[in-house]
Amino acid sequence: MAHGSATVASPAPSWHRLAQPTDRRRELWRRGSDSTRWIECGRRWDAVAITPLVCGLDALAAMRLGPRSGYPVLADLVRDVLYVLVPSGTGSAAAGLPGVRVLTAGSQLLFPATDHGTPAAHWISPPREALPRLVRADRLTHHLRAITDVHEKAAVS
Repeated sequence: MAHGSATVASPAPSWHRLAQPTDRRRELWRRGSDSTRWIECGRRWDAVAITPLVCGLDALAAMRLGPRSGYPVLADLVRDVLYVLVPSGTGSAAAGLPGVRVLTAGSQLLFPATDHGTPAAHWISPPREALPRLVRADRLTHHLRAITDVHEKAAVS
């Protein structure tokens, strides 16, 4: 046993850190071996699209949801949009908030078809099961509203 050395646990990943692609992922994207596919919204889930992406990340962090808990969350790093999957029929709770669009029946969302996705469809938190855990739309809306209020007050000051 070595004296004076200690094992330091690495900190749990945050939503913000997971949203930043690693050098390895960027290299996979450069190789172009990734693909995406369009998936219809509104059947098993709705998607809440949040711009800018950081506002959505702030809301997820404020909700204290574990980023490795299997809640499906996608990022479009090209357009700076975060997509949070919520139970079907509940996404409308977030409608009308600044920077928010709701994708439901009749809409499609670009999904990664490979593990590493693309810059336009990048899993921050991939689903872990056939029926993934979905973020509650009412809770997400509450936190987005609070974050929007803070950002608006800061802009006025």
